[in-house]
Amino acid sequence: MAIADVTQVALSDLISLKGRSAVVTGGAQGLGKAMARRLAEAGASVLIGDLKAEQAQAAAAELSAAYGGKVVAAALDVTDSASIAAAADLAARELGGLDIWVNNAGLYPNVPLIEMTDDAWDRVMAVNLRGVFASCREAARRMIEAGKGGVLINVVSTAGFSGVAPGVSAYVASKHGVRGLVRQLAIELAPHDIRVLGVAPTFCETEGNTAALAQLPDRVRQEIAATLTSRLGRVGVPDDIARVVLFAASDMALFMTGSTLLADAGEVA
Repeated sequence: MAIADVTQVALSDLISLKGRSAVVTGGAQGLGKAMARRLAEAGASVLIGDLKAEQAQAAAAELSAAYGGKVVAAALDVTDSASIAAAADLAARELGGLDIWVNNAGLYPNVPLIEMTDDAWDRVMAVNLRGVFASCREAARRMIEAGKGGVLINVVSTAGFSGVAPGVSAYVASKHGVRGLVRQLAIELAPHDIRVLGVAPTFCETEGNTAALAQLPDRVRQEIAATLTSRLGRVGVPDDIARVVLFAASDMALFMTGSTLLADAGEVA
């Protein structure tokens, strides 16, 4: 198998996801919902998976009404491999296949190192790292069985490139792990025409990020806010990241795998 040469394909067709199906974990709100929105707008059928099942149902109904495509919801716990497998099977059954899987679900707790318990550390790893691994495994199994290739997109964060702030050691460690997983899975899955990419957002204004920021000391919060608004003139919004995910999912990025795309307004530069 080999990636197609799309030199003669029209730009509008390269960005289109018509006829493809996608799963977005943690898709009921924030970054995940914005990603699901852009994928649906591009023509994909979408499954929104989230612990908040009712909120996922509401998001699915909203996007289906807005874009006219098939958008379904599923209760999804990424710490439970059986739950992930059930969501993958549902997508294959209800959407006619599985072409794109976006691992967006994540935790961002703020706990100083000396106060962090083993259970708190393990919880972050279970969601942010093991959940990504298990989701990639289940999605890849079905993509390989179907024989059509696919795309796995893992949300990494700029925390996958450097330290961030006091109290987020588990988060930073988990995101470095996800970035490494992107590189390794790209090697393993390339023979099956499955591309694996990371997308690393900087801080964006979402429900979860706003709550996480509120946990930080005033001085740290003010420093972060000043840094984030000094580069491109504003703080990021979810659609800034969703557009990068759409690019990664589409044939515009067909010759890319193993990379983590920075959507960071220059934070890591």
